[in-house]
Amino acid sequence: MFIQTEATPNPEVLKFLPGREIMAEGSRDFRSAEEAEVSPLATDLFAVEGVTRVFFGTDFVTVGKGEDLDWAYLKAPILAAIMDHFTSGRPLFSDSQGDEAGGHDDQVYEGETAQVVAEIKDLLDTRIRPAVAQDGGDILFNRFEPETGVVWLHMRGACSGCPSSSATLKAGVENMLKHYVPEVTRVEQTL
Repeated sequence: MFIQTEATPNPEVLKFLPGREIMAEGSRDFRSAEEAEVSPLATDLFAVEGVTRVFFGTDFVTVGKGEDLDWAYLKAPILAAIMDHFTSGRPLFSDSQGDEAGGHDDQVYEGETAQVVAEIKDLLDTRIRPAVAQDGGDILFNRFEPETGVVWLHMRGACSGCPSSSATLKAGVENMLKHYVPEVTRVEQTL
């Protein structure tokens, strides 16, 4: 098994590409070892000293580290954990609850607002999320405030905490949403 690695715009996150499907759809973000208990792979990755975050995409895993640590020391044990997981044949999740892919917020909107939200989600799914996945992250719809035109988005994976994420959000995502969906006046990140 050959696992490729790619740098991400976030220097504290590295993208690992094992050359196979990780999740059939969606993504899953683990911010702590406790959250990772539903996944043998995520648990093994958090067992590597210095790992602070794990994110599963459709065909990649991104791993975050503490600022004071160097990838030169962490990369080999992370690669070993990923390789051991896939060669062992263990499932990605240890129970049926664990494989619930994180997706857009399911809040129900009515009338014109429902149409605006559908347009926002469609743009996110077709144009923005695939581009962000190239950098090892994901952007999900959180909510839309029709009174102010503000769209709240949740950044995950390599995007979460990335130094360039605010520029991506404002220059890229906000401009695209405002262009295609005139009701959008601003984009903000939810934590």
